[in-house]
Amino acid sequence: MTVSRITSHDVAREAQVSQATVSRALRGDPQISAATIERVTAASERLGYVPSSVGRSLSRRATGQIAVVTELGNLTYPDTIPAMHDELHNRGYGMLLISEHPTRDSDHAILFDGSVDGVILTTSHQNSELPARLQKRNIPFVFLNRTTRGIEADSVTADNAGGARSIAQLLLGDGHTNIAMLAGPSDLSSAADRERGFTTALRKDGIEALMRPVVRGDLTYEAGRLGWAQLVSMRNRPTAVFCSADAVAIGLLNAIAEQGERAHRPAVIGFDNSPISGWPVFSLTTVDTHLAEMARLASALLVERIEQLSHGIIPPVRRLLVPTTVVLRTSHVPA
Repeated sequence: MTVSRITSHDVAREAQVSQATVSRALRGDPQISAATIERVTAASERLGYVPSSVGRSLSRRATGQIAVVTELGNLTYPDTIPAMHDELHNRGYGMLLISEHPTRDSDHAILFDGSVDGVILTTSHQNSELPARLQKRNIPFVFLNRTTRGIEADSVTADNAGGARSIAQLLLGDGHTNIAMLAGPSDLSSAADRERGFTTALRKDGIEALMRPVVRGDLTYEAGRLGWAQLVSMRNRPTAVFCSADAVAIGLLNAIAEQGERAHRPAVIGFDNSPISGWPVFSLTTVDTHLAEMARLASALLVERIEQLSHGIIPPVRRLLVPTTVVLRTSHVPA
């Protein structure tokens, strides 16, 4: 059964609601319960239904709006959002911000009701269902510094593994062997790549047995504080700590300062080169992933795909890998 033969009436029968409820649910009408929205969305996906406004977007640009699914509290937000906005604006598109709530499908209803022409995914765990749902509904999207296993889609990612290898080489060159890592979630592609690059480089130099166990958490300020609480309790404290994100490193540095441990601070290195990392109070050595440039590239890739689809052209999947740069400040020098 082809998408063109499925109507909202078919979805209504499948979900056991009225046709009007189908339309309102797929628009994310706040008067429709979350349970009903979920039921209608599931029914439409089972049947392969595409709302007419989305269908029209496959032959011509329908709305001129691009949705950006992001974590608004992320420290990289000041770099990525303005860059995406400017690139999209220059290409004649507006931008809608949608905060990621993986357990609340109703928050994503606007992505499927024809309100947007495409989606930029800046946050996507390996178990996220959103990329597959977008793909099933033929909604163009691009990954920004994230990928999801099994999903063939345009992506712009930093060379996270390469950046982490550079940090390992820096620490080894400084004579460190007792090294800890505050790693991110293993189901987050960027965090997994950073961990892989770092640990592989250490193994290559034959110091795997001397490396402290990896402490795993999320990529937040609080994870850095909790990570330090574990590291400080070790009988043989690490002389260097590599953090999978700047937010984690800053949380760790603040925890050290609060405990009066500045005189015995290990080398601390972050990742992302977020704006706050350069503040003198932190002077964080980190890895620049060139987020603004990646955001511009991702926006351009998505618009180009949308425009090509509007002319009946199905472009090949493009994956761009952006080199990283180590930014030396002072935090990698132990106090």
